[in-house]
Amino acid sequence: MFAQERIPKNRKVIEYTGERISRREAKRRSDSAEHVYLFTVDNYWCKDGAVGGSGAEYINHSCEPNLRVVVTKGHILYYSIGEIGPGEELTVDYNFGKHVEKHFCRCGAANCRGTMNQR
Repeated sequence: MFAQERIPKNRKVIEYTGERISRREAKRRSDSAEHVYLFTVDNYWCKDGAVGGSGAEYINHSCEPNLRVVVTKGHILYYSIGEIGPGEELTVDYNFGKHVEKHFCRCGAANCRGTMNQR
């Protein structure tokens, strides 16, 4: 996903939307689907961006992202970290948990940690 216009620093860019499902259902879906777009909201709920997603589910991971995530009152909001120019790819650090399956990263950032998981 790419910016179509200049986005100022600290601007809300998009909300991650989708079907609200339990973590148990999220686990079931992740085990049975080839492509999953799940985002953990809290200890019980997830959002499945594959069902009713806003497009935020297509934002790629980077170890040096230009978006940060704020989860508040069941909403998942992406804010710009700095100014983003037109045509610049929108990226976010997925920060997968340490205890979930390791996902390798090839984002190309100078400080790439080699994994989408937390250290």
